[in-house]
Amino acid sequence: MVVKVFVVDDSAVVRQALAHMLLGHPEVELIGSAPNPLLAMDMIRKHPPDVLLLDIEMPGMDGLTFLRQIMAGTPIPTVICSTLSTEGSKVALEALSAGAVAVLAKPKLGLKQHLEDSRREMIQTLKTAARSRPRARTASADAFAARPMAARAPVLGSVHALAMNKPVVIGSSTGGTQALEWVLTHLPADAPGIAITQHMPEKFTAMYAARLNGICAMNVREAKDGDRLERGVALIAPGGLHMQLRKAAGQYFVHVLDGPPVNRHKPSVDVLFKSAAECGGRDVLGILLTGMGDDGARGMKVLHDGGARTIAQNEETCVVFGMPKEAIKLQAVDDVLPLEGMARAILQFDSRA
Repeated sequence: MVVKVFVVDDSAVVRQALAHMLLGHPEVELIGSAPNPLLAMDMIRKHPPDVLLLDIEMPGMDGLTFLRQIMAGTPIPTVICSTLSTEGSKVALEALSAGAVAVLAKPKLGLKQHLEDSRREMIQTLKTAARSRPRARTASADAFAARPMAARAPVLGSVHALAMNKPVVIGSSTGGTQALEWVLTHLPADAPGIAITQHMPEKFTAMYAARLNGICAMNVREAKDGDRLERGVALIAPGGLHMQLRKAAGQYFVHVLDGPPVNRHKPSVDVLFKSAAECGGRDVLGILLTGMGDDGARGMKVLHDGGARTIAQNEETCVVFGMPKEAIKLQAVDDVLPLEGMARAILQFDSRA
């Protein structure tokens, strides 16, 4: 399969650099480009691409507004190509929430080795994006997430605040930023503690956690070594570091550590899941959400064989049915559920004696 790519970027220099990076690759074809979304609309309507490579900051209509329009109609797998400054990263997170499949840093022009490294990453990301199935982001979903916390009641009701500490571990990758947002915004303030590994660059995780913290009843934050996993708290593994679960004196804590990538990822879902199996056993609920590859599948098998309850997201609601599919193949999964059923499954598991 040759992936047809369309580029939208207001910089002619960047468009030329991207075209050069994609030129001659047997699996990727650049079918067109435009300096702004207004010109791009008609062009991609006539010749729909497999993947849209989109800048954020552009005159006339910014990339985020354009992305939301696309996702509200006929979604096209979209990769954001942006300057990942602090401010740029915040906007890129909004793009991921709006339905973008991935975010890439703009190539640093003139640095030959960096361009080659960027080319390899870009080709792989575009191929991954082409196999994804982005879900339309409805206006009602955006309105739900944007409502102030004081005006929002927990969607599924609450559980008793003094219930047993039964940790939940969640792993996700491509499409996971949206999926996690859906799950966490549908949980009450006293939901069981959740440890999350989402494949994400290190510049993103603190801002991503802060964004979720502003729209969730639970407290959501980037994990620090030694943080206690308690009720009403969701801890997200920092980008560039692994996260493990530990148990001491009847309480669960997270251990944040450096180390080599596992399954090409750092943080790795397998690292979190295997540690949860070791310290939590049958008290743990493991959930594997949308993502490319197989990270988390073997860890979920260890959880499952140790008596933990395990759930995988179903193919129909996954952006990429990779990681859940691999876990199902290993017979590591107790239930396969749609994304919309995950929050209820967490509360049902928590309420069991």
